[in-house]
Amino acid sequence: MNLFGSNGQPRVLCLDLGERRIGVAVSDLLGWTAQGVEVIDRKHSIPWLERLDQLIKEYEVTEIVVGLPRNMNGSIGPRGEAVQVIAEEVANHTSLPVRLWDERLSTSAVEKTLISADVSRKKRKKVVDQLAASWILQGYLDAHRR
Repeated sequence: MNLFGSNGQPRVLCLDLGERRIGVAVSDLLGWTAQGVEVIDRKHSIPWLERLDQLIKEYEVTEIVVGLPRNMNGSIGPRGEAVQVIAEEVANHTSLPVRLWDERLSTSAVEKTLISADVSRKKRKKVVDQLAASWILQGYLDAHRR
């Protein structure tokens, strides 16, 4: 597998893991910005890891970031422990490096932004996971660019 995208730059994919839905975002070719890609429904007919494989191939991904939910004091609770197990599963399945990244307040920040933009509750539900993945990935990209 090529370690870099078509232009020689590594691409990073981010997962915001929920119990039912997984928000997906990917870095641009320069590794500067995060763009939401889609929301994978874990209960859909196609297994989500199979869809992840398709996205990795399509975007020539070389690294995966997984949002790690932490408690406000920084500790990891039951949800964070479950995410760690899934992240390990993703690493074993894809053979790509998987990085855990603090996702505290990402979903609530996205929700506030959508509410202030007067997006209906129904529409928010469809995009919040994807936007949260973008938020998480952008934080990761910004921190690693400095």
